[in-house]
Amino acid sequence: MPLAYGARKLKHAVARAAVTAALLLPFTAAAQISLSSAVDLAEKSSPDVRGAIADVRKANAGLSETTDAYIPNLVFGANPGYVYGYPLGYPSLFQANSQSLVISFSQRDYIRSAREAVNAANLRLKDVEQQVALDVALDYVELNHDLEEISALDDEMSYASGLVQIEQQRVLAGVDARVTELQAELTAAQVDEKRIHLENDADEMRQKIGNLTGLPAAGLTTINSSIPPAPNFSADSGNDLGAAKNPGVSAADANAKSKFYQAWGDSRQNYRPTVAFGAQYSLFEKFANYTEYFPKGLQYNNAALGVVITFPLFDASRRAKAKESEADAMHAEADADAARNTFSEQTLMMRRSILELNAQQRVAQIRSELAQEQLKTVETELSSGTGSAGAPPATPIQAQQAHIQERERYEDLLDAQFELMKIELSLLRQTGQIGNWVQSSLK
Repeated sequence: MPLAYGARKLKHAVARAAVTAALLLPFTAAAQISLSSAVDLAEKSSPDVRGAIADVRKANAGLSETTDAYIPNLVFGANPGYVYGYPLGYPSLFQANSQSLVISFSQRDYIRSAREAVNAANLRLKDVEQQVALDVALDYVELNHDLEEISALDDEMSYASGLVQIEQQRVLAGVDARVTELQAELTAAQVDEKRIHLENDADEMRQKIGNLTGLPAAGLTTINSSIPPAPNFSADSGNDLGAAKNPGVSAADANAKSKFYQAWGDSRQNYRPTVAFGAQYSLFEKFANYTEYFPKGLQYNNAALGVVITFPLFDASRRAKAKESEADAMHAEADADAARNTFSEQTLMMRRSILELNAQQRVAQIRSELAQEQLKTVETELSSGTGSAGAPPATPIQAQQAHIQERERYEDLLDAQFELMKIELSLLRQTGQIGNWVQSSLK
């Protein structure tokens, strides 16, 4: 029997492994994944998302608990046994009880509180999903930036190596001093150092994306076309509209409303009547000695139906509970105000940063275009001459240096674009638009 169980367990494990391998095969074979696919996988496998989903289920169960108080329940029970001497209770062999709430001034507030709790849980789930989307998007964009810059560094390294060879030949020929060769070697070494740094950063991003999505990190690459362009943000856009779209701020507001409804419900527990419905059926037993003490009037089938009305005049514990709930509501309201203030400050800072980074990107773009034009000029002079009688001709050293400078300016432009993209993605997250931005690549 244990061997058969172990064989079945092994068979099921092999089947699960085969299914997992089949699902991951399209990604592992091509070692590529789009941004939207990475975000989708991360949201499905994220522990934070799974925990938020469990909170939503708990909140829905709490709402059902408050609304179901008006639905009559049904409880069955039996207590057969032996009786010696005078019966200590009524001779019930079988009972069926049913009760429900009919009128309560507090229950309506409790239901409203539970509904706001469900709303808050759903908003927190959305907020967690957007945070996961931002984490994946930032890692994905950084990996894509690293790969693009590594490609540019490979080109720069080829030109730097060519410059080193030219300088070595000129030093051997006695044309240039040793210092010029060392300067060329320093340029090549700096390019190699930067490439190693980017390779390490790319591997780190692969590992992060792999951990978030559950995919193997080795050899993971991006699809550049799957990254949508970032929208243009206005520095003067109002923060109130953004706060209304931020699920974290909205969740804090909904939680505060839920706490206030709970407090109102607790405050109405005193000095207000509560009406409950009740019904009971009991089957009295015949085999005990009840008939010896109750020879007449013993009814075997018994039923009761009615309502229970309670009017609490004074209850110190309920009054204290109402004050406790009121304090919780005030705390939740303060948390919501703090979340709104933090959102406003961070959003303003991001919008100002975008203005500055846009200017830096524009400077980097002009420098890159200028370096390209200078490279074209040097290549033209190298192949066709300067066109001026007294001007010295361009040299292969100048051509290599122009190529290196053009690549450096292009890499600076990539860095400026990446820094701007990071702030723009964070602002998308703040305004609740990161998910729509990711999905826009599919349209």
